[in-house]
Amino acid sequence: MRHRFPDGTARLSSVWFLVLALARPAAGADVAQLYQSALPSVSSKDFSVITVVYKPGERSRPHRHGRAFVFAYVLEGSVRSQVEGEPEHIYKQGESWSEAPGAHHVVSGNASDTQPAKFLVVFVADPKSELSVNDP
Repeated sequence: MRHRFPDGTARLSSVWFLVLALARPAAGADVAQLYQSALPSVSSKDFSVITVVYKPGERSRPHRHGRAFVFAYVLEGSVRSQVEGEPEHIYKQGESWSEAPGAHHVVSGNASDTQPAKFLVVFVADPKSELSVNDP
């Protein structure tokens, strides 16, 4: 990912590699980093955006997103999701949900066995924190 700096130059963000590695929700899920930057109005938070593509029938292991606030929006297909203590829900194209900091994401995956699913994920997190940590 290239980030444009105030002097007009563009440099490859080393944070991009860290975010991409830590934000992987499933082995084999296709994750693409779209954007990452410090929030200028909130000195202690970063703003990161990724897309996740699940193959038909693919799902993630249960995981947490640390102290990050998470917003997700389904771009294609349908995504099955459940945060601990809440009912499981299937989100279709154009639908969205959010997860509070510290939430335990117990179900996340493609709701279809025949079609891929793609969704956008926005993280507001502490700088350099792990965005996704699988349960042991």
